[in-house]
Amino acid sequence: MDAAVVAFAPVDHLKTRKGAFRIALIPPEVLRALNDGLLETVNLNEFLALGLPQLARSVAGHIGLDPASERLVDTLAMLGAFKPMQRHGHIARALYDLAALNAERDAVAHRLATHASDVARCWAAQWVALSGLPLAAQLQAVRRFAADSHFGVREIAWMAVREAVIGSLDESLVLLQPWAADADPNIRRFASELTRPRGVWCAQIEALKAEPWRALPLIEPLRADPSRYVQNSVANWLNDASKTQPEWVDRLCTRWTDESDTPATRYIAKRALRTLSKQA
Repeated sequence: MDAAVVAFAPVDHLKTRKGAFRIALIPPEVLRALNDGLLETVNLNEFLALGLPQLARSVAGHIGLDPASERLVDTLAMLGAFKPMQRHGHIARALYDLAALNAERDAVAHRLATHASDVARCWAAQWVALSGLPLAAQLQAVRRFAADSHFGVREIAWMAVREAVIGSLDESLVLLQPWAADADPNIRRFASELTRPRGVWCAQIEALKAEPWRALPLIEPLRADPSRYVQNSVANWLNDASKTQPEWVDRLCTRWTDESDTPATRYIAKRALRTLSKQA
């Protein structure tokens, strides 16, 4: 029987919860379901409360891998030596290595990518970076995670291909232009967030810090985007650039508001100039 089907049945009554505002207040039933891989996290507290060894073993069993394998056991034993986000990368790598030895590798990958747990889907997104695929193929593979319904998976999606994008920046900017025109705001936001010159918890794109105008064909179509999710990303993109190319960002925002005097563009420009405004 499909593990995802089994996972959903007993926890439907928990899906509408708002999430505890303190880790200590997370109900035991919720924490058990999260650690068993039966439920998505709904806030940062739940994410931080996860027992990763238990979750990793649960997910491994769900997708057809051996939870007691030496490769996974050794990885889980050393998690404490790493920073929190690094731990997820090590688990993803262990599962990837185990899947490589499985005769039904594609089926295993599909189960992980469609798992009930958002954290499991994050691990699946990290597999893209481990694949060794060409850039275009990596972007195609990560697209499903960029469009995921869970905010956490969408964040890991762009982080997963960030290094590949930096390594082939010009090709990336061309390949991502259709993404900036996609009907899905999650995909449009991905194109912007992925290429932010500085970004958060990721490698900086030195070329775009020095010459942010190279990405103008990508971000220009987003200057009046109707989605606040996208607007915030574009504004943050330009705020990043303002720290190294302030005059260019200032001129661009002036042009945008002159040519597109809309609430969306004004909002983007104001947020984009927030660092420069503090320095004025």
